[in-house]
Formats: sequence, C-alpha cells, structure tokens
Amino acid sequence: MPYIPHTEEDKNAMLKSIKANDLEELFDEIPESLKFQAFNNIPEGMNEMSMLKHAEKLSLKNQNGTCFIGAGSYEHHIPAAVWDIASRGEFLTTYTPYQAEASQGTLQLLYEYQTMIAQLTGLEVANSSMYDGASALAEAILMAVRVNKNSNTNRVLVAGTVHPLYRETIETIVQNQHIEVITLPFDPIQGITPIQELEKYNNEDITALVIAQPNFFGCLEQVDAMADWARANNTISIASVNPISLALLKPPGLWGKYGVDIACGEGQPLGSPMASGGPYFGFFSTRMEHVRQMPGRLIGRTVDKEGKEGYTLTLQAREQHIRRGKATSNICTNQGLLVTAATIHMSLLGPDGLSQVASLCHHNTHELVKILTSIDGVELVFNAPFFHEALISINKPIDQVLHALNKAGIAGGFATEAHYPTLKNTLLICATEMRTDAELLRYGETLKQILAN
Repeated sequence: MPYIPHTEEDKNAMLKSIKANDLEELFDEIPESLKFQAFNNIPEGMNEMSMLKHAEKLSLKNQNGTCFIGAGSYEHHIPAAVWDIASRGEFLTTYTPYQAEASQGTLQLLYEYQTMIAQLTGLEVANSSMYDGASALAEAILMAVRVNKNSNTNRVLVAGTVHPLYRETIETIVQNQHIEVITLPFDPIQGITPIQELEKYNNEDITALVIAQPNFFGCLEQVDAMADWARANNTISIASVNPISLALLKPPGLWGKYGVDIACGEGQPLGSPMASGGPYFGFFSTRMEHVRQMPGRLIGRTVDKEGKEGYTLTLQAREQHIRRGKATSNICTNQGLLVTAATIHMSLLGPDGLSQVASLCHHNTHELVKILTSIDGVELVFNAPFFHEALISINKPIDQVLHALNKAGIAGGFATEAHYPTLKNTLLICATEMRTDAELLRYGETLKQILAN
C-alpha cells in the first residue's frame, strides 16, 4: 500500500503494540481463497509513447453521430465559460467543504445554486445536490415515508411513465426498507397516467405519489389534478422533473391548489456534457416545513459579530456529520463540481436564456416529429402534448433501423421495447436546441431511404 505514509518502523511499532507479528497475522481471519494471488490476464505495461498511440487508436472507435437520443441524458449547448471557470483550481480541487470557514467561495456558490433550484421548482428550500436524478427520487420516497406520519402502510404509487431506470433504482434502494412500490398503468393512447387510476385508491392509506413531468415519453401529465388528488388523500406528492422544462412549464411548487411536497430531478441538462453516461448530479427541493427531513446538506447565510456576511453548512443530516444511524441520507456525495458547472451555466443563461433553450427544444422536436411522421410507415404513438421528446413507431425492426441510421452518422433515438414490451418497434426521439434545420431534414431523408429499402 504505497500511499500510506508510514515507515517500516511505524508499522512494526503498531504491530508490536497490538501483539501481531506481521500484517498477514493481522488479517488471518480472511480465508486464503479470498486473498489476492496474482494479476491474471493483465498485459505487460507500456511506455508513455506506446500508450498514447494505443489510446489514439482506441479513440477512433468512437462514433459521435448527430444525436437525437434523450431518455434522461441530453445534448445541450454548454457555453465555453462554464467549464473554463469550473476548472479553476479554487473550484476544481475543493470538492466538499467540511470546514465551512475554509471554503467561503464554494459555500457561496452552493448557496446561490440552492436559490436557483428553489426558484426553478417553485419550492421554498433546496439542498446543495444529490448523487444523481434516479437516486434523488429514491431519497425523496424515503423522505416521504419519514414525513407522512399519518400513513402506516408505506405504500407508494409510482406512475408507469416515470423513467424505467429511475424505477429500477427506486426498487433497489427501497426494497429492503419495508416500502411497497405500486406502478400505475398509463393510457395507451395518450401516454400519460389516467386520473381514474389514482381514483381507485381514494381514501386508502397511500404514503406517497411520484409524478414525472415531462414523463419518460416526453408527454405532459395532468399534474394539477394529480397533485390535488395527493393532497386530498393525505399523500405526500413527489415531482420528478426536467430542469430545462421548468423554464416554460408551471413549476411543481405551483401544481394544483397547493403544489407538491418534494421536487427532484437530474441536473445533467444544466451544463454537464453527456460524457458516455456521467457523472451527473441530482437536484432536490421541498417545503420549508419538511426541511429537517430533507436529505443531503444545506448551505446557510449569516453574519458574524462584526456584521460581515458569511456562509456555513447547516442542517447537516448525513451520516458523516455525527448523525450516524439517524442520518436522512447515506449517499456520500453531492457531486460538487457538476453543481459548480450548473450554477455557472444558469448564471450565464439567466431566466431568458433558459426560456429560449426550452422553447427551441420544444420547437425542434415538434418539427422533427412532423418531418418523420410524413414518411410512410412512421407514426406518432401518443396524442398527449409533449415537450422535447416524442415516441414514434416504425414499421421495421427498430434495431435494424438504428443500425442503419448509425452507419449514416445519426444517433437515431432510444429503443423502448426492452422496458415496455407492449411498445414494439417504437423509438423515443429528442431534438434539443443543438439540432439545426438541416440536421432535422437529413434525419428525415435518411430514414425515408432506410424504410424504402
């Protein structure tokens, strides 16, 4: 273990103190079969020059086609200044501020981030981020169980239109917490959760309701009615939302008569590149009345005895911060660097910039749907209004179509059948503000040629 800064004398002194002859004796309870034997199937090392040539050769295998894939990860324009600033040493190397007085700049940035997320979601308080959108949703369910003291069943309704990978994450995290997850069916024509499916649970003991907006298919749910149903049935309402959509759509804090109790989502669209799947971060906000049950950490602003403004960690409800078993979260990262980029990104764009991005995303996806559905054999699956994703059906096997599009330099979309077996030969498509009119037309022309063959 070369990075442990102890000399041989140090180690021998410690071994002598605990009456162990050597390190092997210290770990003698570990079976031999579990101990490291040798590095098998590891090639010989390379010198730097050879390694760089090999890496360059491997990089040629990357296929960076024009991206029309969404499904939870989105290609948005990121101003050059975002990562130029986020990569400064003051931000890049600070990571998580455990000693508040030593990291005032980082704490101020996180405080500003919390303010922006609270404004976007229309709720009173936000934490300084979570691990990712999927685990943030699972944490929201755990929080709802703690908050809803009137519920004894720990039954949670989750819309079937919530991202399937989010639902898998929920199952993984809550399955051993004595929480029952009930998946609600969706309307096969509209692609949203029918209110009638909720009304089947009228006056039953339901702990929480999870609503996605826009949902996995890009469709817009009847969020006002769903939030009102939750309030009328003493159910904690949880919104899983796309942050870009909040620049156009009603924030979850204003859904229905009272708004939701908790809002969360994936922050990747706010300044993080797609980057082969991560890393990303989760945002999380709630009502002030629930703040002490909110997972993660909160940055507060105060003044010292001389009246000078300062920032500090407050309500640190994590296991590292002495709470141990009473912690509200055991996920030990807030993805601080990604949050730094998001804060800079939102600051540079401002409300008008975010609104323009959202409008362009909405416009481009509608244009793409119009172009593709004009082709024989291509149809729009659902008829509910959608934001910047839509589900289309194609009269040929989707895998073959995607392979042909890929050969033409087009990442054509996300095949949904693996997660929704009834939706055969369907493709989830997305066109963000990055897509040009020429790229939309090229997609249409290419798909038309593929289907004609």
